[in-house]
Amino acid sequence: MDVGELLSFKPVPTPKRPNEDELDDSDDDNYSSKMRRLNKHTIDRLSQSYSTTLPKEPTITDKEREDILKFVETEVTEGEVLDETAVKKLVLNFEKKALKNREMRIKFPDQPEKFMESEIDLFEALQELSAVATVPDQYPLLVELKCINSLLELLSHDNTDVSTKVVNLLQELTDVDILHESEEGAEELVNALAEAECAALLLHNLARLDEQVPDERDAVHNTLGIIENITEFKPELCVEVAKQGFIQWILKRLKVKIPFDGNKLYASEILSILLQNTPENRKLLGELDGIDVLLQQLAFYKRHDPSGAEEQEAMENMFDALCCALMEPANRDRFLRGEGLQLMNLMLREKKMSRNGSLKVLDHALAGSDGRDNCNKFVDILGLRTVFPLFMKTPKRKRLLTVDQHEEHVVSIISSMLRNCQGSQRQRLLAKFTENDLEKVDRLLELHFKYMDKVDRTEKEMEAEGEDLDDEAQYLKRLSGGLFTLQLIDRIILEVCTAGPAAIKQRVQRVLSLRGGSLKIIRHVMREYAGNLGDAGSEEWRQQEQQHILQLVDKF
Repeated sequence: MDVGELLSFKPVPTPKRPNEDELDDSDDDNYSSKMRRLNKHTIDRLSQSYSTTLPKEPTITDKEREDILKFVETEVTEGEVLDETAVKKLVLNFEKKALKNREMRIKFPDQPEKFMESEIDLFEALQELSAVATVPDQYPLLVELKCINSLLELLSHDNTDVSTKVVNLLQELTDVDILHESEEGAEELVNALAEAECAALLLHNLARLDEQVPDERDAVHNTLGIIENITEFKPELCVEVAKQGFIQWILKRLKVKIPFDGNKLYASEILSILLQNTPENRKLLGELDGIDVLLQQLAFYKRHDPSGAEEQEAMENMFDALCCALMEPANRDRFLRGEGLQLMNLMLREKKMSRNGSLKVLDHALAGSDGRDNCNKFVDILGLRTVFPLFMKTPKRKRLLTVDQHEEHVVSIISSMLRNCQGSQRQRLLAKFTENDLEKVDRLLELHFKYMDKVDRTEKEMEAEGEDLDDEAQYLKRLSGGLFTLQLIDRIILEVCTAGPAAIKQRVQRVLSLRGGSLKIIRHVMREYAGNLGDAGSEEWRQQEQQHILQLVDKF
């Protein structure tokens, strides 16, 4: 075949494959005709055969459903269960690898390539050991085999990869949910950690971690997790943890000038936990200049709102820590000298999110006999101009507290000032109630009726529930149901009526009679209050307070 034939060659065309749409169109008529030819008997037979081949879903009784659920919940997952022998093997393997690595490091201190393999083996052994966290019943065996001590020794390992792995493992072992699965095992583990002073060893490791490295930043977070876990399981360890230097480290971490991160949030949370129910730690915080550190950290929020939910939580944690610290009398003086009152006053005026926390802090700073100096100073720095607008109207914007919480803190602050202020400061305070045609007295009575109704509703609910509560439990329930705030309001009414001009008492009597109230109810509330003063303050202060309230009731 020459070139011309090649160029003119045309292959024989193959039949074109029909399009699906074309097929549908061409077959429509045939399909219709076939369907028409199917008689009724055939269709019935087909439908009958389908109904026999596809059985209906069987119905199950409630009891069978419960049995199935119970089986699913209690079903043991397949796989090797870690019994005592398996745990011993894991521990033995770990101890061998740790010993081998130690020997290699001593033998070849300047030749990493010689001990690197043993280090990798040790890391893998630690990884395998984390399986024990799934069986807290075997924790006593870990303690018996001295495995916990060996793990804590590795916190000072030259390679931070190993120490961070140990931290991760300890965090898994002390996870609170796992600890509560076996109280006995958890008790032994936590006691072993406490006896070995794990907080001090963890702190030593923290000092060398660089939070710019992701793994080491996670190790810092997990270290704080271990502290949270052991103190939650055994709250009395809070004192030991603080003694071993953790409060000092947290204060230092809060001061670090780096962008806000999750570790700062966690540090603020742990500080709040350590101070919550531990007077010794509150005292220690004051001695470490912790009041100043907290005030410095909170000062940023005077004119700035937190940038996100986590930073907001950290701010609230620091406010809570400051409130706890102010329960220690010596810290009230430190707060006063550190110009804490001025900062809280400015926060209230700036109307940022921080005013919620500052209101709580002021309440703690001014309360009780230890708040006398702070009360007088607060009046001197024109704090009345800040508090009374909040008393007259609860703000709606940027309020994190509920309306009831906000009103409770404000009336508590005013009640504390009326009890503690003396001389010219007290006169300035009383004069506030005579301003603008006694509007603040009207507001007092408005709150009085609001909280009287709340207490009545609480008492009716208690009757309807029919719970068998003793007198103390009933009183506590009524306190949380509005009685506490009502007592504070009625105390203010007593103070201003007996110490202020006669016009105040006349207005109180007129409003009470118009709204179906009476002086008798206020007297009853205050007598009950005097008979149930709490344990705060000294015995001498309680007696003076009780006597003072009863004198006010008699004058009223």
